[in-house]
Order: sequence, then structure tokens, then C-alpha cells
Amino acid sequence: MTTPAKTRKKRHKKTAAADCPSGTVVSGQTQRRRLIDPTTCVRAYTDDDIQFMKAMDQYKLENRRQFPTWSEVLEVLNALGYRKVADPTPMPGMPIVKESFNP
Repeated sequence: MTTPAKTRKKRHKKTAAADCPSGTVVSGQTQRRRLIDPTTCVRAYTDDDIQFMKAMDQYKLENRRQFPTWSEVLEVLNALGYRKVADPTPMPGMPIVKESFNP
């Protein structure tokens, strides 16, 4: 069975996202990431961001892990010296939730 040309064009039409034109592809309601270099994104990365990205790349190479688990990501963050020292701030798109502590 063949699909009409109009349907095929719609299915394969992709537009780049505004915040990262070289990497994020929008197709209908879903978003996919191509293999991109995060430093080519429009976003300006801080020195800490770049240090973290390089540490993750090094971890993935040394441990032959293309997709590290969240536990492994947390290990890298701890190894870089990250610790929770400040009060929580709202995450993008989410309201802040204060946790109550009852001993």
C-alpha cells in the first residue's frame, strides 16, 4: 500500500526548535534530539556547566557507558564536589514544593 505524497511530506516535515536550531528537531507533538555538540547550542553555558559536561564525557569514555544511570550521574556530581547547601528554588515549569520535616 502506498501513501499519498501529501501525507508523506507531512510525516517527514521537521522544523528546528528555536532555542537550539542545530540539534532539536520538532515533528508534530514529539521532540527528538539528534547527535549534537551541546556547546553549539544557542544557550550560553557557564564554566560549571562545561566542567560537568566534560566530566560526564570522561566518565562515559572511561567506563564504556554511552547512557549512564542517574546513580552514575549523581556519583559524578558528588565527585565534582556538589552538595545541597541552599534552599530549593522553583524548577522551570514546576512550582516549588517545600518538604516538611517531622522527627
